[in-house]
Amino acid sequence: MNNSESILRKGVLDNCAFCLCIFAAVPVSAAPAENEVAPLNYFLHSYGPASTPTMHLGWVFASLLVAIFIIIALLLVGAILRKRRAEDPRAIGREDEGMSWIYIGTGVSTCILFVLAVYTLITLNKVAKPAHAPALTLTVTGYDWWWKVEYENNDPTRRFVTANEIHIPVGVPVLVKLKSADVIHAFWVPTLAGKTQMIPGLTNQQWIEADTEGVYRGQCTQYCGVQHAHMGLEVVAQNAAEFQKWQEAQRRTAATHSATDVNEGQKLFLDRCSGCHTIRGTEAVGTHAPDLTHLKSRRLIAAGLLTNTPDHLVQWITHAQDLKPGARMPSMVLTETEISALSAFLSTLN
Repeated sequence: MNNSESILRKGVLDNCAFCLCIFAAVPVSAAPAENEVAPLNYFLHSYGPASTPTMHLGWVFASLLVAIFIIIALLLVGAILRKRRAEDPRAIGREDEGMSWIYIGTGVSTCILFVLAVYTLITLNKVAKPAHAPALTLTVTGYDWWWKVEYENNDPTRRFVTANEIHIPVGVPVLVKLKSADVIHAFWVPTLAGKTQMIPGLTNQQWIEADTEGVYRGQCTQYCGVQHAHMGLEVVAQNAAEFQKWQEAQRRTAATHSATDVNEGQKLFLDRCSGCHTIRGTEAVGTHAPDLTHLKSRRLIAAGLLTNTPDHLVQWITHAQDLKPGARMPSMVLTETEISALSAFLSTLN
């Protein structure tokens, strides 16, 4: 098996695992506890006004499908058990016999479909826009395979960029503009809103709002390549004070340090990584990979693949193609001294 075939096979297996995770048993708790992440199978629950109507619609459709399945199963069992007339075992009756049941079934089905169509349109209207004007606007751009998140502001000096992690205030509608930098992606945070396509050359939009504080898992749901299953994100809903504190911290540029190992690590980063990554306050201004200005403030790295620990960060830098084959991040060959210096510098990016 060649390398491209093995990568494709791994991508298929990863996506099968992703689907199984979605339809795993639903947690019993009604809401994610503090510091607990709401998994994707929480789509059976809602924690925001943009997702509640969609959840109810989903339950209605699911209930109807179950009812139809039961009715058809009962009719099939009845047909199997029913005996034909003894005088002619092969007789199927008159040509028009049973047509009344077809007329009744067709009429009932048409009425049900019409009601469902009306209900669906009502649901779409409810989730089309929030009850109040959004107090915050974000632009989320999908890349293979990570998310760029831009916080917009009328004052250019107050705008900033982060990656793979969205922070929002609780109880406030947030407008999310959706773009794609390469192929078709789909933005989905199931407990907060429905799915919206991200199409190259177009800007779609949706809105999200969280009722309670917590961390809500999101995922790209449009197959976009071998690492589609590893294109996750998190939405962190915070109270107003914590969100404002986080925003102010994100707007700051990277702090400077005088330690020798930190300086050596920064030089190494500028030489090897600045072509793709940005660190505001330094000469690193790359635009092809996540902004790392406040890397250590994030809970996860590699678009949700790893937790943001020093060991995992080193593993990602040196074995990116083993952990996420096909990603644009190369596996870097570094000496122990270089790893130590680079780790020291990255640890300052709070």
